[in-house]
Amino acid sequence: MPCRRQGVCFRSPILHKHRSKQAQLLGSFCALGSVPVTCTAASYTSAPPACFVVSHMSETMALVPYDDTLAGGLLKFHQPAATFSFANRTIHIQQNWNKLGVAAVVWDAAVVLCTFLEMGTIDLGKRSAIELGAGTGLVGIVAALLGADVTITDRKVALEFLELNVRANLPTHIQQNVSVMELTWGNDLESFPRTFDLILGADIVYLEDTFEDLLKTLEHLCSEHTMILLACRIRYDRDQTFLTMLKRPFSVSEVHYDRNSDVHIFKATKGTITEEL
Repeated sequence: MPCRRQGVCFRSPILHKHRSKQAQLLGSFCALGSVPVTCTAASYTSAPPACFVVSHMSETMALVPYDDTLAGGLLKFHQPAATFSFANRTIHIQQNWNKLGVAAVVWDAAVVLCTFLEMGTIDLGKRSAIELGAGTGLVGIVAALLGADVTITDRKVALEFLELNVRANLPTHIQQNVSVMELTWGNDLESFPRTFDLILGADIVYLEDTFEDLLKTLEHLCSEHTMILLACRIRYDRDQTFLTMLKRPFSVSEVHYDRNSDVHIFKATKGTITEEL
């Protein structure tokens, strides 16, 4: 039975060898465009749709920021949990795509940023860090395990889920060095000091409508001694647009590239930081 609802779409080439798998995976979601379209799951086996969504849009969800090998890529996001090993600990992260969408799954950029932090290039001991758009909280959790005092932030709707992951993965003596706080970019920034040593963000650069508020937030949080680390893929022209915007108030350089996941890590600073990465 075809469905006909309005949703949010993203464009993606579909490799022929994956079409049948995608039809099985996406059959329950149907292909919905930013204007109503009629589609059936069977259509994926014959010709790739111009665009589709993976879930009906709500205020808690945003465009899916990845677009390659969708069958396998989307499947892992529908798992109820993901397990990682960082800082000599096993970390179990709860996921809930159906409830919170992109805010409640672990993206590759978060894993790459955690790996980079674990490499020890930056000494996190007793440093103050803030994570923006934390989602599941993996990056903030790892930063705390590596010794940082961490403020982990996201929108209000994601905080309860975020706190569950933090409490489940941090021992009590480390939890006292971690705060989970609401931060909607561009809003109520006076609640946050400009004393952070490190600002962390993993795959938070993908919705162009948020770029101005994100940049405003970064500028507010930064002092001359603050380092920003942003992990992201460079997928579309809009990603380059944000990097161009970021270079206006900040000095920006690429400090790491993970070829397997195609994730870049960029460092941005206002002042001159002597620490080489």
